[in-house]
Amino acid sequence: MKKLKLFLFVSISLSILMSCQEDIDDSITNVNELADQNAIKDFIWKGLNIFYVYKSDSPDLADNRFETTPEYVDFLSSIDSPVDFFYSLLAEQDRFSFIVTDFVTLEQNLQGISLSNGMKFGLVRFTNTETVFGYVRYIVPGSPADVAGIERGVIFNRIDGVTFTPTTDFNLLLSQPSYTIGLAEFQGDNLVALDQEISLNKIQLTENPILEHNVLDVDGQKVGYLMYNNFRSNFNSELNSVFANFSAEGITDLVLDLRYNSGGSIETAKDLSSMITGQFSGEVFARQIYNENFEPTELVFDNQISTDEPINSLNLSRVYVLTTTSSASASELVINALNPYINVIQIGTNTAGKFEGSVTLYDSPDFGREDVSLEHTYAIQPLILKIANKEGFTGFFDGLEPDIQQREIFSQLGVLGDPQETLLNVALREISPGFERPAFQEKQSISPGVLIGESQMNAPAFQRMYIDLNAVPSRK
Repeated sequence: MKKLKLFLFVSISLSILMSCQEDIDDSITNVNELADQNAIKDFIWKGLNIFYVYKSDSPDLADNRFETTPEYVDFLSSIDSPVDFFYSLLAEQDRFSFIVTDFVTLEQNLQGISLSNGMKFGLVRFTNTETVFGYVRYIVPGSPADVAGIERGVIFNRIDGVTFTPTTDFNLLLSQPSYTIGLAEFQGDNLVALDQEISLNKIQLTENPILEHNVLDVDGQKVGYLMYNNFRSNFNSELNSVFANFSAEGITDLVLDLRYNSGGSIETAKDLSSMITGQFSGEVFARQIYNENFEPTELVFDNQISTDEPINSLNLSRVYVLTTTSSASASELVINALNPYINVIQIGTNTAGKFEGSVTLYDSPDFGREDVSLEHTYAIQPLILKIANKEGFTGFFDGLEPDIQQREIFSQLGVLGDPQETLLNVALREISPGFERPAFQEKQSISPGVLIGESQMNAPAFQRMYIDLNAVPSRK
């Protein structure tokens, strides 16, 4: 985790040279270094002191920590770097709060905009071996990876000639604006390198989180399938349109594919859950629990999205959700919040175990985006709440356990949305027990190996669940 935090800091620092600095002062490229460092740390301390959900577990954030102003100033000066200062204040159990040196890059990432080649992949180590490989999960349409002809299921075991091992510095390899992957394939139980390489360049991409949606005929039943890869509020209208189509088609069941969805907007998670149901409008969706400065709040099932469009609801009494260890935060919220109301059949592997929500805090009088300081470009994204379902269930550090265990088979990933794809096929056989099972599943029911990384792991929004500052209740 420390290595990932370091890479996040370094990569976003480098992006300052290419982004918002020109808007502040074309002649200054080291604005953060020239700024008053203690003033930045003062903003950090005050933001955490007010909002941080684990404030009570961080003694240096206590209201009575400093008796005099000089003592507080000495404390601010005790650590030079604002980044190091921020992380020194976090509680031990906090795996997800972070700081950025360029808040414009963070804002873009939360909207699905990033520098990317469009190849979304996982990194796997075979159990009890030194063999490490990457497998392509999906490709962003229209991206450089798409143009290069890369497809889901492609296996690679090296970047720029560096063969993967358990000690490979993936942060270094993946941070480059361009790189070349070396392909490999499974031959029996062995991974064999191929004499084929593909070069990829990163460009600024906007990824639509709705990757795939269709209606399947399953033994005469209409089943909706939705591959949804992030909870991004700027795509809520498109998501609502997908459910309008599902409703018009008269689907009787829904398979919601969240296997690679690392989270996003709490509001969008609520809207998606309201689209799946609809019969619980006004009832408690989830409870948000803050630190001692704020009263807990309740979220309720809604009948409108953020644009005031009526929600297209399916009124389902059950839903099938596909998960992996990459399913995090807002993905887990949908499962947890729906569980008390309808039958949620979870298929796959345990989720990530992320039940806290965060908010972006800026250096401004009210910590909002308006009137932000022009002296620097730091922002912090601290955890400010824990979220529980209406029955109070939260704290699932080990993730949510599936009802039906099924791993992806790396040598036979299949096509997303195809009824023969491993995880989807399991769901369809639950819906219709006589539905055809893929032949290769008879031979290999699980895949060896453990996930050690993925393409999004260094993105600012990775495994984040967040709310808008305006949604935070007034301080006591």
